[in-house]
Amino acid sequence: MASAASVTSLADEVNCPICQGSLREPVTIDCGHNFCRGCLTRYCETPGPEPEEPLTCPLCKEPFRPGSFRPNWQLASVVENIERLKLVSQPGSEEEDVCHEHGEKVYYFCEDDEMQLCVLCREACEHRAHTVRFLEDAAGPYREQIQKCLECLRKEREGIQEIQSRENQRIQVLLTQVATKRQKVIFEFAYLSQFLEEQQSILLAQLESLDGDILKQRDEFDVLVSGEICRFSALIAELEEKNERPARELLTDIRSTLIRCETRKCRKPEAVSPELGQRIRDFPQQALPLQRELKMFLEKLCFELDYEPAHISLDPQTSHPKLLLSEDHQRARFSYKWQNSPNNPQRFDRATCVLAHGGFTGGRHTWVVSVDLAHGGSCTVGVVSEAVRRKGELRLRPEEGVWAMRLAWGFVSALGSFPTRLALKEQPRQVRVSLDYEVGWVTFANAVTQEPIYTFTATFTQKVFPFFGLWGRGSSFSLNS
Repeated sequence: MASAASVTSLADEVNCPICQGSLREPVTIDCGHNFCRGCLTRYCETPGPEPEEPLTCPLCKEPFRPGSFRPNWQLASVVENIERLKLVSQPGSEEEDVCHEHGEKVYYFCEDDEMQLCVLCREACEHRAHTVRFLEDAAGPYREQIQKCLECLRKEREGIQEIQSRENQRIQVLLTQVATKRQKVIFEFAYLSQFLEEQQSILLAQLESLDGDILKQRDEFDVLVSGEICRFSALIAELEEKNERPARELLTDIRSTLIRCETRKCRKPEAVSPELGQRIRDFPQQALPLQRELKMFLEKLCFELDYEPAHISLDPQTSHPKLLLSEDHQRARFSYKWQNSPNNPQRFDRATCVLAHGGFTGGRHTWVVSVDLAHGGSCTVGVVSEAVRRKGELRLRPEEGVWAMRLAWGFVSALGSFPTRLALKEQPRQVRVSLDYEVGWVTFANAVTQEPIYTFTATFTQKVFPFFGLWGRGSSFSLNS
């Protein structure tokens, strides 16, 4: 196979003297020299110093005629073959490690100039004082650097992939949250729409009743007034007729006639009775339930959109042996009979309590607890810190990492540093517990009436868990999804 130096030498032989590139469409002139057709055409079109001076060959200066171009097909074929050889000898073939200048095999690498050298290049003056090493020796340190770079890049790529995976999970969680909020908005507005339709029907029915009563009293008023007008018209006609009679007839029974007219007093009927007028004035009061419901709706909707529903379940590893958990871990019932439960570090052994799985280290979360108490029973709901005491006596107060309220038979207490009995309109059967970790709020409300019950203010520094306590045979609680 031809060497790179040989191919380079052949290519030089078929270069155009004008453009110094490989001949394209070679043509021969009178003197025998060859040029690219395009190059020679442009040369002929370029005016010389003397317009009348004949054209001369760019190489030998022999005159030639512009129309004497002769295509050199044989030379064109030679140029094509040389181009093929050049493609074979380009980098990537077996000749790529040959010095382009000397045609010798490359063995060395100049560190100063970052050049690959053959034996002749190494002995040249410009490289004699430089640091020159064998190719493999010179490549060693660079391979180590490349390996380090690869390790760093792979770590960076893995980090980016982890970020991508984490962010994709986060995006999926956000999409789920948005879908949940969308369903919540649809549900709440459907409820509001139904309530508004019912209230509209009630108010319109009351207005229809008022309208009917007004029309009825108007008709009664018209009948009464018409009767009075008829009676007074009859008296007026009688007096007018009496007044037209002669004196003898006028004086007949005149005294009794005058007495009858004078004692006749007009009744003053009312078109609208006081009771009906009061009903009309009191009608705006009928819209107060609507006003309260709209206010409650807006508060509930804002709350539902702000807080994430927490889908929690009870953790059997923390449950006191006297609590019986359902198979789905959504319900607990008190029993005086101890269960055969392993005494692990997470389990409460004195306080009849249980925690939820997971816990929270941030965000706004809410869950609902339905309470069913037997006589003398009690239920405690709230949140506790991860480090809450599991063994021995547990004091239910914020200083011990417990923020909770107790529902007992007939009363409700907030378990602060000192328990506070709360005055509520009604004993809640369903309690909504809401946690705002960053702000530090633990809020309790009646889940049915939305009546606020109590709010603890705290500073959370570690994970907190939903907390539940139960006492009394027959008492139980369940988590609402």
